[in-house]
Amino acid sequence: MSHGHSHGGGGCRCAAEREEPPEQRGLAYGLYLRIDLERLQCLNESREGSGRGVFKPWEERTDRSKFVESDADEELLFNIPFTGSVKLKGIIIMGEDDESHPSEMRLYKNIPQMSFDDTDREPDQTFSLNRDLTGELEYATKISRFSNVCHLSIHISKNFGADTTKVFYIGLRGEWTELHRHEVTICNYEASANPTDHKVHQVTPQTHFIS
Repeated sequence: MSHGHSHGGGGCRCAAEREEPPEQRGLAYGLYLRIDLERLQCLNESREGSGRGVFKPWEERTDRSKFVESDADEELLFNIPFTGSVKLKGIIIMGEDDESHPSEMRLYKNIPQMSFDDTDREPDQTFSLNRDLTGELEYATKISRFSNVCHLSIHISKNFGADTTKVFYIGLRGEWTELHRHEVTICNYEASANPTDHKVHQVTPQTHFIS
């Protein structure tokens, strides 16, 4: 399976190019409200719990008092559980104006409790990153691959040459759909099971459009 590299201008676009007023752009990146922050994990963070702080309102993305820095090496792994089903459309990742800025981001869907050992598997999508100091560059996901995401893992695999990696903001754009109790069970099961093992009855969900 191709992991869909997106390089340079082909993989990202300036959020300002979407010609949205700031208040609309802030609403577009509202998926942080749909993250189960209590269960969010950031592996290899130098300060415990700091990884949660980079998922914040778009208007607060330039608040540099909240950031996460890697510990033992340059890698970071975010395990992000959502409170429903998400159709992920775009990601913004903002770093420092030096070699600690992430240079590669790999996305995996529906692998709860993912570890660094699991990053050997093929990602659902990989991006080569440009330095973004203002939170304006959006990396567009392949929506067909990210249309039913209950859990997202973001692996920061490389930076521009520093010993550690620093991230100030991660913005997620897309649609959120509320799941009922039995659908949550199915979603968790699907993360590790073969879909051919069982049949899932279609349920008409309530969809909330964030973008």
